[in-house]
Amino acid sequence: MLSEKEINNMSEIFKVLGDPTRIKILYALEQEELCVCDLAISLNMKVSAVSHQLRLLKKASLVKSNRSGKYVYYQIDDEHVEALFSRALEHVQHD
Repeated sequence: MLSEKEINNMSEIFKVLGDPTRIKILYALEQEELCVCDLAISLNMKVSAVSHQLRLLKKASLVKSNRSGKYVYYQIDDEHVEALFSRALEHVQHD
């Protein structure tokens, strides 16, 4: 059986992934590393709204960031997140 900590952590990941905006952000970041302003433009959203969603994704260890000058760039955290995202997409595209 899974531990309570594992169950709670997995549940939190699925909760975070349960939002269409966050799915759009992850999809965009799967294509390339982007800053908040580029994400906001591509999603037609306000920078503050994108920043809020990125905070939740980062807290769940789904994305990571790095600073370059005055900009912060975001990317998918690791290959596990990429695999999880890809598998979910394969599942919904399956005929």
